[in-house]
Amino acid sequence: MLTFVPASIADGEALASLRVAAMRDSLERIGRYDPQRARQRFLSTYDPACTWQLCHGGALAGFYVLRPQADYLLLDHFYLAPECQRQGMGAAVLARVFAEADAARKSVRVGALRGSEANRFYVRHGFVPDGEEEFDLYYRRAPTP
Repeated sequence: MLTFVPASIADGEALASLRVAAMRDSLERIGRYDPQRARQRFLSTYDPACTWQLCHGGALAGFYVLRPQADYLLLDHFYLAPECQRQGMGAAVLARVFAEADAARKSVRVGALRGSEANRFYVRHGFVPDGEEEFDLYYRRAPTP
């Protein structure tokens, strides 16, 4: 069973390590794997108030960061440990995020690294393209009335 646990300031290092493990394959494919840079990018903006840890079987399975913006919710980070992917946990997280967004009548915006399997995952779950940058593609999911 997947449980959602609020993060604390002390969890930052473990979450940064999970992020590096989850992103490694995608970053290596585009020649941008730098574990120190990936850790620092996350830790420089880490806010436990917006962060939920995902626990499965008593272990850390992943986490997500949902930052409220003026007119949408930004799914700023969403990572599952490699061994926890393709088990329905990602869909369970999105169901929770969508319920929160729909209750607030806000869309959800997310970005994914070009070439990452996350792009197909987000499209499969109702996100539509909403912009792009050199290394990232962005998506938006409108609230359900």
